[in-house]
Amino acid sequence: MKVVVGLGNPGAKYVGTRHNVGFEVIDYLAGGPGVGPFRQQFQAMIAEATEGGEKVLLVKPETFMNLSGRAVRAVADFYKVPLENLLIISDDFNLPLGKLRVRANGSHGGQNGLRNIQEQLGTDAYPRMRIGVGQPDAGEAVDFVLSRFKPGERVAVEDAVAKAANGVLLWLRKGLEACMNTANAGEKKAKESKERVQKNEKKLKDADTKPAADEKL
Repeated sequence: MKVVVGLGNPGAKYVGTRHNVGFEVIDYLAGGPGVGPFRQQFQAMIAEATEGGEKVLLVKPETFMNLSGRAVRAVADFYKVPLENLLIISDDFNLPLGKLRVRANGSHGGQNGLRNIQEQLGTDAYPRMRIGVGQPDAGEAVDFVLSRFKPGERVAVEDAVAKAANGVLLWLRKGLEACMNTANAGEKKAKESKERVQKNEKKLKDADTKPAADEKL
């Protein structure tokens, strides 16, 4: 069994807010073929699907963001889900709008849902997918994540949700490494580009400091 958890806050008041982008990914996946209806269980809304003969649970905690770990632990404990078979999807205001980042483990990065999951599970060694929701002005993080996306941002958000859902399917079918390679491709290219620039800059610097053949030290 594999479990995919999208983080967010329950209720119409929070629909479309930046903090709820994890819910949007789950809803996108739930609209696919062969996915059963949502039921209420373990302080969450849960839908069942099958992928490659393996049961998959799509989970939206109803505990509110800051207590997401309660629902995650309840599901993981009941079904005895290994942590590597658990994928958490959350918003991240430290990433540019629409950017995806997938990691096998790591800190919560100030995201309170991830923080509570880490506290409840007693470890940060679980896969997570972060979706960039734009960056707030200094001191406005709380209001920012609870705000709705601007009309001009929706296209980027919907594109990111679709890419995230495809990333989840890749994780289910081919594993975390394949998911990371695809979702983090832009990040890898940027890193390689930066390394090339730094390497070229070093070559130029070395060339500038190296004496010409007819110069004497």
